[in-house]
Amino acid sequence: MNILVVGVNHKTADLDVRENLAFNGPKLEDGLVRLKSISGIKEAVILSTCNRVEMYANVDNPQKAYESIKDFLSEFHGIERDSLETALYTHEDTNAVKHIFRVAASLDSMVVGEPQILGQIKDAFEFSLRKKATGILLNKLMKKAISVAKRIRTETKIAENAVSISFAAVELAKKIFTDLSTKSFMLLGAGEMVELAARHLTNSGVRDVIVANRTYETGCELAKEFNGRAVRFEDFMHEMVNTDIVICSTGASKYVLMKEQMQKIIKERKHKPVFIIDISVPRNIDPEINNIDNVYLYDVDDLHGIVDTNKLERKKEAEKAEGIIEEEIETFQKWLASLDSVPTIVALRDKADAVKKEEVEKLLNKLPSLGEKEREAVEYMANAIINKLIHPPTAALKEDSEDRDILIAAIRKLYGLDKKEE
Repeated sequence: MNILVVGVNHKTADLDVRENLAFNGPKLEDGLVRLKSISGIKEAVILSTCNRVEMYANVDNPQKAYESIKDFLSEFHGIERDSLETALYTHEDTNAVKHIFRVAASLDSMVVGEPQILGQIKDAFEFSLRKKATGILLNKLMKKAISVAKRIRTETKIAENAVSISFAAVELAKKIFTDLSTKSFMLLGAGEMVELAARHLTNSGVRDVIVANRTYETGCELAKEFNGRAVRFEDFMHEMVNTDIVICSTGASKYVLMKEQMQKIIKERKHKPVFIIDISVPRNIDPEINNIDNVYLYDVDDLHGIVDTNKLERKKEAEKAEGIIEEEIETFQKWLASLDSVPTIVALRDKADAVKKEEVEKLLNKLPSLGEKEREAVEYMANAIINKLIHPPTAALKEDSEDRDILIAAIRKLYGLDKKEE
């Protein structure tokens, strides 16, 4: 069994590349099915967020699987294969485990300590679990990654004063509008990031909150949380005439607001400044809008350089978290190593059962006059003998030992467990 990670993130690929590789909406299920169907890939999980697209897999041959995954990404997303070379990174086995643990613990995030990634990891795993794309190895690995992230948040202060993308957006709004309490705010969409931004904004004094969501009922529920009001999604452009701050994440596959439309809106606003943050991947707001006077448009990449609060403290806590990850990797590796013994334990039990069955049948054939109780007694005695004989080697195989490989080879040879394969 080999663990493989293949992906891109905010460090290796710009927003355009990440948008093209995103598994949003129905693409996720289709992509997972096709990834899992690749020869040599036994288990798979796809994690697709605004800052990263990663595939976690249990594979037969890491190098072959990596090449197959590149072919898959190229074909699935319609991207030239050669263009993926510089953007993709890959990790194998222990390095893969470490990477997944670091991602879950937000140590590899754009903003160290942000809480969203753990929920995204859970969602990705649960989706793969429902689609029966995972097995014993990835189930254990993903559950372990989630527990490691929780342990780090409990034992370190990495999440204290941590700055998420949504909080960074609010901090930027404060720089553009000194007093947020006098500004109106629109939630365009109702995703988790947008909700977080709304909470930060209301905590910063914003009182006039409008929610425009494709599902009107969902918008109404969200609006109640912030003492705001909901509007029909098709009416959001009309509402923008009186809206100062817009944070957008609709999950749409194309732009919902074009430059020409924004030019009309800003004209009706009499060119009063409007601040728009598009945290969608793929982007939902036409980037050309940023060229309009008095319109300030930012996307998730623009937010990257904004966060610097508590930087030294986060770094210190991150170092503690790295130590915890090293401990947890060792624990996981011990579990992983124990899996090497499982085929031998199973083969030993099967061999013992076969011998028992053969010898019991011989005995019973020689003693046809035995009654049902006597036959059961013979069967019971044979089981007891077999169990006592195979218990010591089975227990030894389950122990955490540096000599496990030698022990496995010795037991397989002594009991002739490989004869059928010859």
